[in-house]
Amino acid sequence: MKPQLAKQPDNLARRDNLVDAEIDELPAPEPTRVGGRRALVYLGLCLVLIGLNLRTVFSSFSAVLPEITSQAALPGWAVVVLTTVPVTLLGLFAPLAPVLARRFGAERVLLGAMAVLTAGLLLRPVGPLHLPTLLAGTAACGAAIALCNVLLPGLVKRDFPHRLGLMGGLYTTAICASAALGAGFTYPVYAATGEWTQALWFWALPAAVVLFLFLPIAARQRAVRHQLVKDGVNVWRSPVAWQVTIFMVLQAMMSFSVFAWLAPILRERGVDGATAGLIVSVSIVLQMLGSLFAPALAARFRDQRAIATVVALMTGGGFALSIFGPLDLVWMWAGLLGLGQGSLTAVALTMIMLRTRDGHTAAHLSGMMQGVGYGLGSTGTLMVGQLHQATGSFTPAGILFLAVGLLAAVFGYRAGRNRFVED
Repeated sequence: MKPQLAKQPDNLARRDNLVDAEIDELPAPEPTRVGGRRALVYLGLCLVLIGLNLRTVFSSFSAVLPEITSQAALPGWAVVVLTTVPVTLLGLFAPLAPVLARRFGAERVLLGAMAVLTAGLLLRPVGPLHLPTLLAGTAACGAAIALCNVLLPGLVKRDFPHRLGLMGGLYTTAICASAALGAGFTYPVYAATGEWTQALWFWALPAAVVLFLFLPIAARQRAVRHQLVKDGVNVWRSPVAWQVTIFMVLQAMMSFSVFAWLAPILRERGVDGATAGLIVSVSIVLQMLGSLFAPALAARFRDQRAIATVVALMTGGGFALSIFGPLDLVWMWAGLLGLGQGSLTAVALTMIMLRTRDGHTAAHLSGMMQGVGYGLGSTGTLMVGQLHQATGSFTPAGILFLAVGLLAAVFGYRAGRNRFVED
């Protein structure tokens, strides 16, 4: 039986899933000023490399968390805060990105964000006490990544209108790859140097390289003042928008908990540090596969209830089994988690286009999803840390994510119905 094809909005028919955060501005932001074809390729490389630095802060910290906790004598509350704060700031700083872009231009804001990210990565391991700089550096990284998360898709969309499929794929793959690299290479750097500080400092190097590569592009852009013109429906009053947003909250709870806690979970179960990092990396690579195929599959159907339900249950079940399933099958559980999580994240983001009829409403829904989704999604990492601190075991966290997966399936089912925010 062939799937019932959906008649989707024109923006989705063009396979354009990148949301422009500056779409409500007048005059409309111009494409980035570059000198020619080679300069445009150079710009594309810079944007992909920026994406390649947006998740290492999460996965690198968790890869050597036991070493940091013991050698820096971190109290339990500090570990919970350090795994929660950067995700919370993704939600808090997301609404600020369009405001800064209207004042300074998206390219200059991206440059400033990369400078803050580099400074934060350098600051994290500084000082004899470590905790104050770990907190300050981690907060700086979270704020910087929030700005990049919001502005980068619009820049890709604006500067590469005829290569959206290629550039969108490279950009999203780079973000997934950054998490895999942080998980897979941080512990080997620690093993080679014997210092967790060196392992964390290592990730400031690629960020600094991208900062200097992007500097000449940002410097040549003209500063143009833009006005905000309200267009589109009020998404905050839409039941459909809230269903999609809560779906985003639940997937973010699981997604960032994987980055923050999967490696420590595996190590507590007896897996050595290098193998745990490799397992997390492979799981994240499988996320890339899910994120590549799930949007196209979701868009083929008139509604997305089935796929949203299945990938939510895969993610919650894979996470729970990684905690208390048979250790001999841990690669299988991590693979199930990776495929489910990548598909779940992609379906949640694809809902932005599937549940809206125009770019303005899509941008407003994206802002709502990022602000609320990441802000409340950080409670996942918070609850895992608190449960572990209270019980001394990750087993309660496994039960928690079975429940979160079930809730995500419920709201994914409701968000997946063929309805629109504008209705």
